[in-house]
Amino acid sequence: MGAPAASKVRNAFTVDVEDYFHVETFSGVIRQTEWGNYPLRVERNTDRLLEILGEFRVKGTFFVLGWVAEKTPRMVERIGSEGHEVACHGYSHQPIYRMTPEEFRSDLRKSKGILENITGHSVKGYRAPTFSITQEREWALWILAEEGFLYDSSVFPVRHDRYGWTAFPRGIVEWGGKITEFPISTLRLLGANLPFSGGGYLRLLPYRVIRTAFRRVNARENKPVVLYVHPWEIDPEQPRVPVRGFSSFRHYVNLDTTECKLRCLLEDFSFGRMDEILAAAGSGAVPVPVPNG
Repeated sequence: MGAPAASKVRNAFTVDVEDYFHVETFSGVIRQTEWGNYPLRVERNTDRLLEILGEFRVKGTFFVLGWVAEKTPRMVERIGSEGHEVACHGYSHQPIYRMTPEEFRSDLRKSKGILENITGHSVKGYRAPTFSITQEREWALWILAEEGFLYDSSVFPVRHDRYGWTAFPRGIVEWGGKITEFPISTLRLLGANLPFSGGGYLRLLPYRVIRTAFRRVNARENKPVVLYVHPWEIDPEQPRVPVRGFSSFRHYVNLDTTECKLRCLLEDFSFGRMDEILAAAGSGAVPVPVPNG
């Protein structure tokens, strides 16, 4: 493959390392106590993503679920040994709106400890399952800072049935002087924030639309885009879970297009690790005061 197109803006390549049976879409039919009954496919799919990134000489940030790390320590070691950043995705894949602050802190400590024991390095980044840090749960940002995290990438400034903080700034911010927030990217169009850069949006939208949105955010706004993907999204042969209607569509739509779109993005744009992009941004992050402070 050729080298990525030259660009003065480097975007964040991020992976939420979880398996197909962990997703919130299936939480009504697959209990956490039943996870062990399902065949693990996350390791082979993550290895495939690592191979793709290796082809393009790109390093990324992998937000690893603690439960997955316990089952696949070799995979976590490989992620780190190949120069990618290992970050935290919690342990139990429970949205924060289902946890008390005490439960969230406990989940956080457990997953952080597992990842640090495997890699031997401090874990500084976090992403909540289902992007579930919202305005009503901004207390989670304070807990992350107290537990030693330097940045978070959980806020999605859109309207959605499961997440969203529409009033949140669309760029990197220093939240209350305590922690850096690197929100999921959106395109501002006709007074609304539109998602485009990962998950179901990446699978559903035509590539030309995604490419145009990347270019607009990079060139017109001079901002990095956060690209996010899950290992199960490059696995069209994964077992089918018995869900119907929108739940089935949301999970299975266009799984066979993900790898091709990722390769196109890696060809057309520059990408790197989230921690390195934040370090390069430095004082360019917008300071946001403590709410109601």
